[in-house]
Amino acid sequence: MRSLDRTARIAGFLYLLVVITGLFTLVYAPGKLFIPGDTSTVASNILVHQALFRADIVVGLLSELFFIATVLMLYRLLKETGPQLAAVMVLLVLLDAPLAFAGTVNQVATLTFLRGADFLAAFDQPQRYALAMLFIHLDAQAGVVSEIFWGLWLLPLGWLVSRSGFLPRLLGIWLTINGLAYVLLSATEVLMPQYLEMVSTMTRPILLGEVVFTLWLLIVGARMKPAPAAAT
Repeated sequence: MRSLDRTARIAGFLYLLVVITGLFTLVYAPGKLFIPGDTSTVASNILVHQALFRADIVVGLLSELFFIATVLMLYRLLKETGPQLAAVMVLLVLLDAPLAFAGTVNQVATLTFLRGADFLAAFDQPQRYALAMLFIHLDAQAGVVSEIFWGLWLLPLGWLVSRSGFLPRLLGIWLTINGLAYVLLSATEVLMPQYLEMVSTMTRPILLGEVVFTLWLLIVGARMKPAPAAAT
């Protein structure tokens, strides 16, 4: 049991790193750099704040590596509860990894076009800026697809947590709903983007399930329920 508790706390620590780096790449950096519909301002922001944009690239890579390490540690924690579902959980995260790394390539390409390397002399500035915005758009669309996997992997995780016996069943239910919320957000952005802001507002409290789960693993760890006393 002590080994199980240690594994849970390590998984919680890695998950916390995913949360922190995710907030930087999904909230802080885009909030400083990107203004929807204003191509020239976005381009100038990236050029003026190149250090922030480069940090966004590096932190994004680290975040994905932390994500992979987290799911592997959770597999170790929960594989006895359901080995097949635990394997599916890992597979879904690994399927998302190429999208994340492709997004990094798009970001590097964006910076290359904005800075105007010598081999891009055939393109004038408006053309280079347009190409840079194309790569930013591709990165955003890859994020929409990734959001599906962010949701899908939480479904087996939620089931495993609910059945584990050493983690609260309520957390497992919350994680399942959290996963469905991610899938709903991605589907809304693709099919009905006009309702995205409304759906985002409605699902925001639900998405805290991962944060609560992370803190539980880190602070409380794994707690096996005591076996019922034998009848005298």
